[in-house]
Amino acid sequence: MALAKVIGRTPSAVAMKMSNIASIDPAITSSGRAGLGNASALDRAVWEEFHADWERLAEECQSLRTQLDPTGILSVEPASDEITPEDFTGETRQILTAQRIKQNFFRRAVLSSYQGRCCMSGVSDSRLLIASHIVPWRSNKANRLNPRNGLCLSAIHDRAFDGGLICLEDDFTIVVSDELNRSGDPFVKDVFLSLQGRKIELPERFEPEPTFVAWHRHQIFVDNQIGQRKNSKEFIQ
Repeated sequence: MALAKVIGRTPSAVAMKMSNIASIDPAITSSGRAGLGNASALDRAVWEEFHADWERLAEECQSLRTQLDPTGILSVEPASDEITPEDFTGETRQILTAQRIKQNFFRRAVLSSYQGRCCMSGVSDSRLLIASHIVPWRSNKANRLNPRNGLCLSAIHDRAFDGGLICLEDDFTIVVSDELNRSGDPFVKDVFLSLQGRKIELPERFEPEPTFVAWHRHQIFVDNQIGQRKNSKEFIQ
């Protein structure tokens, strides 16, 4: 309703447009749902243009929101708790602002896909959740904002995943490292060892990309660091 008000349309018109777009979204059609069958050639062109360029999509979305919604009716982001030093130059401020916009875009996409729940523990307090990259931000520029390169994890599970202490098999089964298995820490036993062999809770859309999952397992997971690493050149662009 808020979006309809901002763009001067009725809520039903917005809902119908979204249903038309849903009919060309593989995440919808692969689940047996069809959406509406009235997607236009322009709908398809816009889908193809932006679905392959997540960073540009985030930038365009923010630009349009700023133009159409100067009063912030559609704002879904919490007030920033970041403190920007006054001696930052205008250029640095712009870079930091652009990066924060992109990070917020990625977080919203990932958390909403997992319905606001950690896919390993089930934690649902948004203050404790991280939109965790499977292939790190620094390693794959093209997929930094691709929601299929994300997992919704609690802060502690994110830290363990990012540090290679846990990983996923191709079927999304959780693997716990030997280091954690050898730990005598009761907290580690309760929080991590119980995950071994369990599958993550898959998202409603944007299922993790298998090639990203494999990359993390071979390049980040600590149990594989003593072995031969696979070539990751195709991911670093």
